[in-house]
Amino acid sequence: MKTSFFRLIYLLFMVQSVFAQNFTAEQKKYERVREAYVQKEAGLRAEFAKQSLSFDNFNLLLMSYKHERELQIWVKNTDQTVYKLLKTYPFCSSSGTLGPKRKMGDGQIPEGFYYIDRFNPTSSFHLSLGVSYPNSSDKKLSTAENLGGDIFIHGNCVTIGCIPLTDELIKELYIIAVQAKKHTAKIPVWMFPFKMNKTNTEKFSAETSFSPETKAFWNNLKPFYNDFEQNKQFVTIKVNSNGLYIK
Repeated sequence: MKTSFFRLIYLLFMVQSVFAQNFTAEQKKYERVREAYVQKEAGLRAEFAKQSLSFDNFNLLLMSYKHERELQIWVKNTDQTVYKLLKTYPFCSSSGTLGPKRKMGDGQIPEGFYYIDRFNPTSSFHLSLGVSYPNSSDKKLSTAENLGGDIFIHGNCVTIGCIPLTDELIKELYIIAVQAKKHTAKIPVWMFPFKMNKTNTEKFSAETSFSPETKAFWNNLKPFYNDFEQNKQFVTIKVNSNGLYIK
């Protein structure tokens, strides 16, 4: 029985390794991805090494803040539990206002907990990473017939609800994400309206321009922000029957 268990674990490990190698090889068939590796890999390896991180064995967590217009890149070695902030990318431009995306065409950048669901090496915006909006929370909390979709983190400097980083920065992030796929089946993307510290939370909660529904939604996000700020560890987040995020 014990032998069968370890054999299964070994087989799963081998399948994951083969998938990771195939995924990286497939991505490198595209000229823009190859170019990104040529231009950015050496520098990124050095940045990883400075923080005692392995560029070949790591997990990735992306965290965006709409108000601050920042995308934070959090990384940890696969044999560790605590994430380190590798770097922060500024949004090149933005659209919409604070508050979640609830329908097609509202120009809103989503807020909530997502993952990278697509890699586009031939994007109209150089390279792009798809975000899994709408998720089950969005579907439960929206009353719109069409919630929209096709939300990306991409190159260039134009957007309607996406996060543009410029071509140079998306080259870095794209190959970081390709590398992370070796050990992360679903790369999490946590999207906050603002850094939910005490000062900001009190400030935006007091503003009358935001609806009670939006403020209640933010109150649902805040405990996850607080936990990560304190522990720097990833937690699995689920959605209950009311569309609320829960552990």
